[in-house]
Amino acid sequence: MSAAFDALHPALRYHIVSTLGWPDLRPTQAEAVGPVIAGEDVLLLAPTAGGKTEAAAFPLVSRIAGEGWRGVSAIYVCPLKALLNNLAPRLERYAGFVGLRVGLWHGDVGEPARRRMLRDPPEILLTTPESLEAMLISARLDHVGLLGGIRSVVVDELHAFAGDDRGWHLLFLLSRLERLTGRQIQRIGLTATVGNPSELLDWLTLGRGGRVLGPTRPVADGEVTADHVGSVRNAVTVIARLHRGERRLVFADSRTRVEEVAAGLRTAGVRTFVSHASLSLDERRQAEAAFIAEPDCVIVATSTLELGLDVGDLDRVIQIGAPPSVASFLQRMGRTGRRSGTARNCLFLATDDEELLACLALATLWREGIIEAIKAPPRPSHIFAQQVMALVLQEKGLARADIDLWLGAAVDAIPEADRHDILAHMLANGILAEDTGVLGLGSVGEREFGRRHFGDLVAAFSQPLLLAVRHGALDLGSVHPASIAPAYGSGPAVISLGGRSWKVTDVDWRRRTVSVLPTEGGGRSRWLGTGRPMSSVVANAVERVVAGTLPGCRLSRRAEAALEDIRTRLQFVDADALPLVTDGEARVVLWGFGGGAAMASVAAGLNDLGLPATAFDDFTVTVKMRDLSKLASAFKSIEPNAVHPRLPDKLNDALKFGLCLPELIIRAVLQGRTSDTAAVTALCRRAHRLIQLTCSA
Repeated sequence: MSAAFDALHPALRYHIVSTLGWPDLRPTQAEAVGPVIAGEDVLLLAPTAGGKTEAAAFPLVSRIAGEGWRGVSAIYVCPLKALLNNLAPRLERYAGFVGLRVGLWHGDVGEPARRRMLRDPPEILLTTPESLEAMLISARLDHVGLLGGIRSVVVDELHAFAGDDRGWHLLFLLSRLERLTGRQIQRIGLTATVGNPSELLDWLTLGRGGRVLGPTRPVADGEVTADHVGSVRNAVTVIARLHRGERRLVFADSRTRVEEVAAGLRTAGVRTFVSHASLSLDERRQAEAAFIAEPDCVIVATSTLELGLDVGDLDRVIQIGAPPSVASFLQRMGRTGRRSGTARNCLFLATDDEELLACLALATLWREGIIEAIKAPPRPSHIFAQQVMALVLQEKGLARADIDLWLGAAVDAIPEADRHDILAHMLANGILAEDTGVLGLGSVGEREFGRRHFGDLVAAFSQPLLLAVRHGALDLGSVHPASIAPAYGSGPAVISLGGRSWKVTDVDWRRRTVSVLPTEGGGRSRWLGTGRPMSSVVANAVERVVAGTLPGCRLSRRAEAALEDIRTRLQFVDADALPLVTDGEARVVLWGFGGGAAMASVAAGLNDLGLPATAFDDFTVTVKMRDLSKLASAFKSIEPNAVHPRLPDKLNDALKFGLCLPELIIRAVLQGRTSDTAAVTALCRRAHRLIQLTCSA
């Protein structure tokens, strides 16, 4: 046994060997023991099923038991209630080895269970940020009595928080807990391998430092194959015929596609289950439980099964289309290869050329050891407004001078001028009221966010800024807001989703939905079916694959033929110069491969210069003109920091808590979240190649 093992609590050591039957700790688990027991802030990295939970839990329960902490001493935060439910039995077992208790507190936990915990609090509390917020603003709870003894927090699936506003919400909550407890709380982050672990730790700890533990590069082993099947129907045929007798997890990144695939598999006689966010919790639980028990079956899911939910030993992971990132691909592939003698594996089934290129780019980046950096959304001004209202409720009135004291260093993410203007706006519009220097909810704030509506207040907007697309009752997927801005000099926006074109008829920003009708003609928002713009990292890798880089996975004969055809059609792509291509039909296509946000920004910049950019996607911008040299000259004059994707004019409902913000701040927040200045800068630095084709590119 290692020295790290010997540092654990004696009772825990006994049970690790005798009850769990472990010969020793895994490397990351051993590495974590000393720092966690010493109270240091740490970021633990490990692939899916790499033992991150135990790496945090073993030293943490040893510390709690060894130092004799009583009452709620640590909180364990997850992004999903289902993940908490899944983890609870395992953590209860580990805590029980040393005489500690674990409690579960989220929206599905009934009032009797909560009352029992209030009477006799457990040492470790499993919860979500939203439930933690509800506890802090509840007038019925003794905040200090329940939470005042917290000394440590574990944040599981940290990458899932850090990439959106729930991460900022969580950091503000931790700052409030530190003021409530009067002590610095140890922060332990658990994450899959990410591209910028040191930055992620710095973000979690608000710059106070700590240690990154575990492998910082992705595991490069795995059997990955890409096939070009041409349609969802053909994908269903492949899945139905391959790997009979095995348990297969199929990912598809829209609920419509999930249902289409599941229906096709059932028709083909395959035992099939479904998991996505539109299903009821009971239906999802029944499907997941049945899937675990069945040896020969398929479960088709959206990203709901990407995180650490345990669905048993899998034989195969199949991805229809492309996941949104390398990290997502690794999470999904990591569901396989858990049994001794088995290998991690993933089969990509591309339904069109763009999906094939995205799959090959992701596999290539993975083989090269490259994972996208996780970046917190800039300028969370609307979350600051939410926190002010939450503090007003928590403290039953709040002095202005106390706001920064409660929110700590996290408040520095919002410009000071924004904070001043937001408070002034909230007071002027009746959201807040002030009496002798003490802030309270005003009449508008009480109506919109007061006690009867506190459920709206506890939840920050929990996803990146995407809009759900619906044709009647049919859920088609989602799009980035830049996709729905009307094209230069044209009528309503036309988007492409699921291989079909749709005319935008209405946008409901408050509900984040887009209503559409079928239409003829190509849409502009070809975001690979999911509505998420491709990152510049993946788009750049697509360009390299087109230019001749060897893909990082095996290719079927169909995929080889499709890639060869793409390379022949785009033979002007060399991953060096920036091709400006005209076919003699009064249009020029700029092949930038900058990713969706960058190409949308370039299109907006060209429009601002009077050049009609009529279409854009992850790879190209199309301009209605003939003069290649004029376009090249105009492109060089673009100022990367000054161009952003076009947004609709009416933005009051585009952000949750947007009611609390002046319109200029709303626009600044949205521009920061829909732009990619670094990618635009890289595009503007590239030399141009002017290409005249005799036929369309």
